[in-house]
Amino acid sequence: MKLISFIIPCYNSESYLARCLDSLLINSKEIEVIVVNDGSKDNTLKIAKGYQKQYPDTIKIIDKENGGHGSGVNAGLKAATGKYFKVVDSDDWLDTYALKKLIKVIKEHDKKKENVDMYVANYVYNHLNDNSKKVMNFRNVFPNEQIVSWNDIGSFKTSQYLIMHALVYKTSILRECNLVLPEHTFYVDNIVAYVPLPYVKDICYLDLDLYQYFIGREDQSVNEQNMIKRVDQQIKVTKIIATYYDLELIKEKSYKLYKYMLNMISMMMTISSIYLLMAKDEESINKREELWNYVKDSNSKLYKKLKYFRLAGFTYLPTKLGNYISLTGYKVARKIYKFN
Repeated sequence: MKLISFIIPCYNSESYLARCLDSLLINSKEIEVIVVNDGSKDNTLKIAKGYQKQYPDTIKIIDKENGGHGSGVNAGLKAATGKYFKVVDSDDWLDTYALKKLIKVIKEHDKKKENVDMYVANYVYNHLNDNSKKVMNFRNVFPNEQIVSWNDIGSFKTSQYLIMHALVYKTSILRECNLVLPEHTFYVDNIVAYVPLPYVKDICYLDLDLYQYFIGREDQSVNEQNMIKRVDQQIKVTKIIATYYDLELIKEKSYKLYKYMLNMISMMMTISSIYLLMAKDEESINKREELWNYVKDSNSKLYKKLKYFRLAGFTYLPTKLGNYISLTGYKVARKIYKFN
């Protein structure tokens, strides 16, 4: 069994796939890299095959019809043989030093027979437009290099979320929670970062800038204009997350996990509501109303918490003044945290 399976869903990734692969190929005995070619129409498959020829014991290729990012992750999870599992988007890369350290720590835990269901590491926003970087860490939430439970963690700040790029899951956890992502849908990484959490018992944080997240391409899914165009897919993912679990049951087991998951739903509702406001048309305003009513009809208790006690409520204010306040708050947050 390999130590880690890295899954790289690819669609027309010829411009940056090599950089991604080069960052992973540091120890062929410990890892497997599964390149999922999702119906690319450029030289992505050719590049992947070139690397596979050079590293036959490390690189696997799945060549399939286009099904979207979620379809690629599904295919990779089905084929993965590593004890741990991590998705790396094809335009991103991992820091070499941090990856070597991660592998070293995992091997040490294995040797001591210490269980870790999920490793957490820092991720870095690398901005193409101004060559700036923004490191997102979790030093205030987790002790460094210690195995803890949800009940042992600190408090997350408003800007802190365990996005997919920060996480390395035990593969068996993802299979136990029956993680299956919708096809032909953007923003499914939020599902990867949410659904497995109640199955995670033991967590280890490494204060390493592992994941290098590339921001600034015009065709990128987190590009602001693309998020407005694809807001229906954002809404779809938000609905899945908002109704996936009964958080009151989570609360009985761990209040801190419950609080984090509630805040993540709030964040998803905030994003969906903001981009519907940014569309500036009546149809989008109606969609915002429909989204909030969907949550209200599904779980009235959750709806009240989101509307009156969480950040999301500030994106669902009445009147044009309320909309202005919502958008102004978003612009301030974007300037501070530079998330797109």
